[in-house]
Amino acid sequence: MIGGMPSLADALATGPVVLDGGLSTELESRGHDVSSALWSARLLRDDPAAIVSAHAAFAAAGAQVATTASYQATVEGFAAVGVDADVARRLIASSVALARDGQGTGWVAGSVGPYGAMLADGSEYTGGYVAEMDVAALCAFHRPRMELLAQAGADVLACETVPAAAEAEALLLAAQELGVPVWLSLTTVVDAAGVARTRRGELAADVFAMAADVAEVVAVGVNCTAPDAVRPAVLAAGTSGKPVVAYPNSGETWDAGARRWAGPPGVAADDAVAWTTAGARLVGGCCRVRPADIAAITMMIR
Repeated sequence: MIGGMPSLADALATGPVVLDGGLSTELESRGHDVSSALWSARLLRDDPAAIVSAHAAFAAAGAQVATTASYQATVEGFAAVGVDADVARRLIASSVALARDGQGTGWVAGSVGPYGAMLADGSEYTGGYVAEMDVAALCAFHRPRMELLAQAGADVLACETVPAAAEAEALLLAAQELGVPVWLSLTTVVDAAGVARTRRGELAADVFAMAADVAEVVAVGVNCTAPDAVRPAVLAAGTSGKPVVAYPNSGETWDAGARRWAGPPGVAADDAVAWTTAGARLVGGCCRVRPADIAAITMMIR
């Protein structure tokens, strides 16, 4: 307990905790351009007040955890648009304070997107890059940002939208080296037998098992997955013995070439009840999930 507030791990032991929704979706709905390769991370430099306001909207809707605007924020990504490395590091770290300002009370999760997010080519939904990058290389990529977010005061690191076992292993290794609390969240699909698998086709349960004995892991689960594919992933995650996190997208399809979503936004609040019944303890939404959706989820699970 810090400053009278329990750790997120302690809170999860007592009951469900509500996550926020799609930060970039909320920013886009407010008229901000998030179509560049930096996605919402562009606003860390160009309009930080807009990020605070979006976080505040989710907090007002009942979200107890604010996830930082650092999913696509990397030194390499900022360098591609001419941002100096030192400035990039300061911008990444600033995402924690912005989330804290918007959230008020509650927890801040430092978003650690996959390597494919930096590529901005949709490869986080295939994991194809793991054929060329080994665990050590992926760990070397992730660790500096994880360290920046932890040092900036994030309560937990959200290692999210992970498409492959090798990248999950790399993130777990970095978490152990840094000694910081994390949750590990895969993006998954369901095979013909109804079994949850990573985007690379590995059994999700096998990947979650990798985290079972890692003390730094406070939860494992799934995000940026269609709502109808969440329950199998929640059940698979539950076999790890860790609390389960579930925050799907709306079920829409992301067109990486056109850089837009196709389909209706939102997620059904009663789905969240099914996920908590199946064992989820950290519940919210990802892309295309708005504050109104989080408010409905909050009412349903409380």
